[in-house]
Amino acid sequence: MRSFEFFEHTADVGIRAYGKSLEEAFSNAALGVFEVITDTSKVKPIEYREIYLNGYDLENLLYKWIEELLYYYDSELMVFSKFDLMIDQDSMTLEGKAWGEKFNGKVHERRTVVKAMTYHQLSIEKTENGYVITFVVDI
Repeated sequence: MRSFEFFEHTADVGIRAYGKSLEEAFSNAALGVFEVITDTSKVKPIEYREIYLNGYDLENLLYKWIEELLYYYDSELMVFSKFDLMIDQDSMTLEGKAWGEKFNGKVHERRTVVKAMTYHQLSIEKTENGYVITFVVDI
């Protein structure tokens, strides 16, 4: 199973992420976002940021997850390549760590800046193979 793919969108970037579990799909969604920003294979998991979120549904939780990661990119120039998280669907909470390092132009390729997560085309589907998450980020 592939982790994510991009799809055509008029002005922004569409991402489709896959996972055997909801947590894996959320992790792959985040990886897809950072792949828009840089080559994540060159991002070493040197330091982490702890993230605690709650939402009113899974789509809102995903939105907040991606926005929180983008906050660290915007405020600290952190880029991430590894994610470890737990989602409690009963309380609609997410608890996890995002691993990465500060962006370094000598090491990391500068690609496209992701400005924000959107609700445009946002869907989370449970399939017989796991989960498929579809969403669009504003560039």
